[in-house]
Amino acid sequence: MTNLDDYILEHISPEHPYLYRLYRATNTQLLRPRMASGHQQGLLLRMLCQMLRPMTVVEIGTYSGYSALAMASGMPDGARLYTFEINDEQEDFTRPWIEASPWAEKISMLTGNIAEMLPEMHLPPIDLAFIDANKRDYVGYYHLLRPFMRCGGWMLADNTLWDGHVADHAYDRDAQTIGIRAFNDLMAEEARSGRIDTNILPLRDGLTIIRIRE
Repeated sequence: MTNLDDYILEHISPEHPYLYRLYRATNTQLLRPRMASGHQQGLLLRMLCQMLRPMTVVEIGTYSGYSALAMASGMPDGARLYTFEINDEQEDFTRPWIEASPWAEKISMLTGNIAEMLPEMHLPPIDLAFIDANKRDYVGYYHLLRPFMRCGGWMLADNTLWDGHVADHAYDRDAQTIGIRAFNDLMAEEARSGRIDTNILPLRDGLTIIRIRE
């Protein structure tokens, strides 16, 4: 962590105590703890939900539950977040943290393949979707979600700068980098066609914000 990172964390709203404990547990008990959103990104997710007030939220990739809980903490009463995790071994850690949280009534954790499950769920139009799963499948996730999105709804995609690998030819054969590049290229094409508005924030590993145009 750089001095600038420390400075930012010292000058933003404090982390919720429950999320602080979850982040510590993620780092001590799970492999690849860097996958968790963490305080700065979690705070942004919470504030976006406070601004957008989504009633139906879908997340692809639950991991330890940090991002789901951060979003739920900013969602209005009566809203529902459906978070999909394909790794069933993750459930033993994550589900107790979700169910014991102050926002448990807003979250449904589903274990399995979202491509098989979502079409059968008959959800209301999705107001907000957060993509944070297998980087090779980001293009597929976008095409899966798009028909279920509300016109004027929002998507977020995490890790879209991928440690800078997207702009480094040394990673031209890396499958994850290829997947992220394909997604970024598709978003640029969709924006040029007028189907979406999109921007990439250089936050952590890159966070893309997408608005589905009416």
